[in-house]
Amino acid sequence: MKNIALHATHESLGAKMVPFAGYNMPVQYEGVNIEHETVRKAVGVFDVSHMGEFLIEGPNALDLIQKVTSNDASKLTIGKAQYSCFPNDDGGIVDDLIVYKIKEETYLLVVNAGNIEKDWNWIASKNDIGAEMRDISNDYSLLAIQGPKAIEAMQSLSSHDLSEIKFYNFVVGDFAGIEHVIISATGYTGSGGFEIYCKNEDVQQVWDKVFEAGANYGIKPIGLAARDTLRLEMGYCLYGNDIDDTTSPIEAGLGWITKFTKEFTNSKALKHQKEHGVERKLIAFELDERGIPRHGYDIVDGNGTKIGEVTSGTMSPSLGKGIGLGYVPPIFASADSKINIQIRKKAIPAIVVKLPFYKG
Repeated sequence: MKNIALHATHESLGAKMVPFAGYNMPVQYEGVNIEHETVRKAVGVFDVSHMGEFLIEGPNALDLIQKVTSNDASKLTIGKAQYSCFPNDDGGIVDDLIVYKIKEETYLLVVNAGNIEKDWNWIASKNDIGAEMRDISNDYSLLAIQGPKAIEAMQSLSSHDLSEIKFYNFVVGDFAGIEHVIISATGYTGSGGFEIYCKNEDVQQVWDKVFEAGANYGIKPIGLAARDTLRLEMGYCLYGNDIDDTTSPIEAGLGWITKFTKEFTNSKALKHQKEHGVERKLIAFELDERGIPRHGYDIVDGNGTKIGEVTSGTMSPSLGKGIGLGYVPPIFASADSKINIQIRKKAIPAIVVKLPFYKG
């Protein structure tokens, strides 16, 4: 297990540390519900330094990114970011990622921690055009400062107007006394805020100044458990649960990041799916009775026949009811469809809903 740069800091704050994607990570401090509410109502800080960062550079950088990602990166201008995925050759997804255009021939790819080596090897296997690749994952830390008070609480730390950084945009500038920091607005909580990418040797200073600046705003450290409940309330996919090597972006409702204006890995097969339909779709559901749906639980029809399974589920702290995602045949996938979740020996009635669960 690797340790992130602020490992000792999290331990001193009483974090419960658990192995996650090859790293010792803070899963919670005070408790999931308290931390969840802090992000929904004030401001919280996640250390997500386990995430992977690759630089793709040179005159062929864009061509390589266009080849391996589903979204159209040619639409990016400097200071903009884009959610995307790496399709595999078999209709599934290698990983989901965010692509940042840093300079004209420099792109930053941010990938999931558990997939760093797999993703690197995948991109390298497709790089027959000489794009320059650098894995900088071990050199950088990443803090996500999330919540409705994040901008107000952090503005004193930067000369940039943080309120002007729109969703999926970023600036490279000063923050907490450190120069050349990436300040981006690509949060995964649905409550606003931004992320700070800085070098490992600078992250302690950034962390300390963030908590000083946020002291009057109720700032708290937040663990990965609350990150999961927050992202699920928004219906955002989690790699390894809702999407993986066997799920296509079309099945997963990610047609909006799958652009057929260009050719990319397995694009013909995915275009066929988009035009002719799929055999299963990722749905969102809410339980009609008390219960907590969990990953792997069966989804059954009115006769008790299995029609799918839950990929992510929790008791929503904001809604006070069980919510989840899962794959079912298209006949059960439209809003207001009635399904059941098999929780132990009981089939709990549920209804298919439109995302997000949490409307803010």
